[in-house]
Amino acid sequence: MARQSTSADPTSAAKKPKKTRWYHQLWQAYKITQRYDPRTGWFIVAIVVGVTALSVVIGWLITGQYWQGAMLGLSLGLIGAMFLLARRVEVAAYSQIAGQPGATYSALTTMRRGWTFGQEPVAIDPRTQDMVFRGVGRPGVVLISEGPPHRAVRLLEAERKRCARVVGGAPVHLVQMGDDEGQVPLRRLTRYLSKQLKPVLTRQEVAAVDKRLMSLGAARLPVPKGLDPMKVRPDRKGLRGR
Repeated sequence: MARQSTSADPTSAAKKPKKTRWYHQLWQAYKITQRYDPRTGWFIVAIVVGVTALSVVIGWLITGQYWQGAMLGLSLGLIGAMFLLARRVEVAAYSQIAGQPGATYSALTTMRRGWTFGQEPVAIDPRTQDMVFRGVGRPGVVLISEGPPHRAVRLLEAERKRCARVVGGAPVHLVQMGDDEGQVPLRRLTRYLSKQLKPVLTRQEVAAVDKRLMSLGAARLPVPKGLDPMKVRPDRKGLRGR
């Protein structure tokens, strides 16, 4: 009996998707920011050239050799350019979803671990599309509204009363997302939650509160996808230093 070949046919094998290289992601990030602000390229060049030139002068004055300063300056210039690009990516990403219903949730997906946010809004005004999103973390329950202040305050207060019936003594924080006075801009929302709300609950208490809130349900409304459809993530350390 003829022995059958067990070798796999390379033409029939499924091709594995290629991994995106870091320089491809960098180029995608640059294209995103370039569409948002065509001056981005000039800013990057100015940072690299300016820092390098300054380091050359300093190196020449201190050691009498320019090449050491040039190497150090080029490295620092590239770091500065990456820092600038990370910030520009954040601004461009937020500008793409600003004003869309559900933009709050898209911003909240960039939060670090420790928070749980429902994808669907927990309250919505069908006529104006004002809505409220809910999150649970160690600081307690946070209700975040989308809409003008005079309408958002009523929606937030109604939802606060609903939550208060089931969360016991857990604190309930009210936050208005928007660009009006007293509101938190979309691009500063995650930083505000991280800096302004202090932990008061244990992890076990957070889980218990979250379980109780699940019984309240949520309103259904499609929300825009993540901040960066190109899967380009800004530098979180750089963004926190802002």
